[in-house]
Amino acid sequence: RVELVESGGGSVEAGGSLKLSCAASGSTYTVCEMGYYRRPPGKERELVASIKRDDGTTNYAVSAKGRFTISQEKDNTRLWIYLQMNSLTTEATAFYSCAARRGGSVQFGDWGQGTPVPVST
Repeated sequence: RVELVESGGGSVEAGGSLKLSCAASGSTYTVCEMGYYRRPPGKERELVASIKRDDGTTNYAVSAKGRFTISQEKDNTRLWIYLQMNSLTTEATAFYSCAARRGGSVQFGDWGQGTPVPVST
């Protein structure tokens, strides 16, 4: 079992920055990739950014490239990922969730509790 605990969400004004954090514990040795998804109001959930555990390879949604940065830290038993979001626009308003993908799985199957990020004008 992998537990994901998120922090760092909250309201922000357009043009501002926000950093989300996610701490993974439990069977983290099974995790090969972590990332953040978001669900804007009335829309489908979408991948914002992800990072592979072993080599740090990152993947970004087109809307996130150049403004968002995902990074990771790890020790023997835990993993952390961070999503630094800069130059936020109201289009970034969404419910953000941390997720983990385990080795052998093609989908992200472990999820954090999520956090709302409203971006105001």
